Amino acid sequence: MGGFLFYICAMHENTTQIFGIRAIIEAINSGSTIDKVFIQKGLRGDLFNELDQLLRANAISTSFVPPEKLNRLTKKNHQGVIALISPIAFHNLDTLVLNVIESGKVPTFLILDQLSDVRNFGAIIRTAECTGVDGIIIQKKGGAPVNADAVKTSAGAIFKIPICKVDHIKDAIYHLQSSGIQVVAATEKTTHNVYDIDFTVPVAIVMGSEGKGVSPSILKIVDSKAKLPMLGEIASLNVSVACGAFLYEIVRQRLN
Repeated sequence: MGGFLFYICAMHENTTQIFGIRAIIEAINSGSTIDKVFIQKGLRGDLFNELDQLLRANAISTSFVPPEKLNRLTKKNHQGVIALISPIAFHNLDTLVLNVIESGKVPTFLILDQLSDVRNFGAIIRTAECTGVDGIIIQKKGGAPVNADAVKTSAGAIFKIPICKVDHIKDAIYHLQSSGIQVVAATEKTTHNVYDIDFTVPVAIVMGSEGKGVSPSILKIVDSKAKLPMLGEIASLNVSVACGAFLYEIVRQRLN
């Protein structure tokens, strides 16, 4: 390996860091499920160019950061690059949707639009598993990482529910709609109450980011919008709590 020594360090029992350009190249080529790669700003060189091409070809999420960020992640010789290996294998959306429909059950999917807080992410996964959600759809870039914190907060539910990573949330919505699944956005930008929506049919719920909610471009293409009634002085709920309320309304309607 010459100067391209690398280190693999267990962060927690369910996730792993890989350090070094050559090590990450080899991990990608071996088919490892890489969740995200942190790259030092200004990194150059032929080997880095090879890594960069692999990252782009495999649509792996990347973040360019100052060296201080990398040094906080590890004390090892990271060579300006650290990769986080996902604790789970992601599912193909087309295959998952087809399998759920063919199973004969009424499908329920959850779409997370740029959700960034990993603890909210983990809490949502836990609730989704408890309410029988068939799959969670996230975008490859911009969302919360699938890491040890997500594993811990989900109480292990992350290993029990399929998660799909897609290039674009809008394309996933179009695919769900073409498969006969209505897409409902959880948003306060509507007059429709969550209890007015028919959840006995195949459905996918879109939950937005903590600060901005569901993206305006997503709101334009969903089939319905719904909000939770707010009776107090606080204008909004934590996204994981709101998600739980939506999912349990689905459970309530289907049990009835």
